[in-house]
Amino acid sequence: MAYPANYRYTREHEWIEVNGSAGTVGITDYAQNSLGDIVFVESPKVGDKVEKGKVFGSVESVKAVSDLFAPVSGTVTAINEELAGSPEKINTDAHTAWIMKIELSDPSEVDSLLSVEDYEKFIKEETGH
Repeated sequence: MAYPANYRYTREHEWIEVNGSAGTVGITDYAQNSLGDIVFVESPKVGDKVEKGKVFGSVESVKAVSDLFAPVSGTVTAINEELAGSPEKINTDAHTAWIMKIELSDPSEVDSLLSVEDYEKFIKEETGH
């Protein structure tokens, strides 16, 4: 699975695609693969504030419930309503099945996130291959 080069990544396996001061957030293919079949996504509400590194929701799979951590701070501008009825869309294509969109409060926070090369290296270190 190729990870999009224009995304930035967290060590908790979230991705963000940034366009100016707007960001789209989801979980990586590695995360969905580790979780297995996703059965429920708990999202924040539009207007909620999220803080970099803090929990903003969770993903429930047949194996476990996993917290979602905000890659940057900001205000939620949209949530992916499709996931309420079809959470398995994340399993099908994790890199287009976004969870929330946010207005970044500090776009420079993106600089501390992993590039695609650093993320792929991190996965190799974590998995041993």
